[in-house]
Amino acid sequence: MGFGTYLIVVLTIATAVASPAANQIHLLMPHSGSAGKNHSGINCLSWRVAVETDNIIGWTQIPESCVDYVGHYMLGQQYRDDCEVVAAEAYKYAQGLNLTGDGKDVWVFDIDETTLSNIPYYARDDVAFGYIPYNSTRFDEWVASAAAPAIPASLKLYNQLIELGFKIVFLTGTREPFTVPRTENLKAVGYTQWEKLILKGVDENGGAVEYKSSKRKALEEGGYRIRGNMGDQWSDLLGSNAGDRTFKLPDPMYYIA
Repeated sequence: MGFGTYLIVVLTIATAVASPAANQIHLLMPHSGSAGKNHSGINCLSWRVAVETDNIIGWTQIPESCVDYVGHYMLGQQYRDDCEVVAAEAYKYAQGLNLTGDGKDVWVFDIDETTLSNIPYYARDDVAFGYIPYNSTRFDEWVASAAAPAIPASLKLYNQLIELGFKIVFLTGTREPFTVPRTENLKAVGYTQWEKLILKGVDENGGAVEYKSSKRKALEEGGYRIRGNMGDQWSDLLGSNAGDRTFKLPDPMYYIA
């Protein structure tokens, strides 16, 4: 290989890493981070698996020694591949269902880290993938900006479900004052239609499990059948009226009880 050809190859690789594709959540990092034990003795891959299986609960911050690992995971190809596997399994399941055609078969989607990605926010230096304590003011400003990209695997599944005849319900813990930016954000990235968009009222309190259970119960009492339910937190999927089948997307950035 001549020097000129070598230089072209190097520049092509660098450009591919530095320039996001149209359907990409965020700039991809070229490697996935170390999964082995770090200086504190924590195996960060094992920590992430324990988080995803809900064996580690109630945590408020990523262990300091695993911040880089989580950052590399979220900005790497593995996270995207993991989302694709979940979405593909959900679509396979949905294809096998017999829908009634009466418009009452619904699929419930969470929003944050399920249909919209906040990776551009959490990748910021002043947030550091959840290591720096949560700042509601900064996050609310981000939500108000309506700039969150779609998670490609979820957007693909969303379109497939609509084609199959499902009605879509978005159920989020985002508060109702953010209805306009949430609506604008969803539509801007491709989620253009839905049956219901349910946000949390300003006077509604209690944990996520209680809140989402009550909203799903109201859906079923209204005659809807929850055939599928997808979220990134276990609190999206636990509790009552969870639906015929649930699907969890990966999210080691934060924990919501």
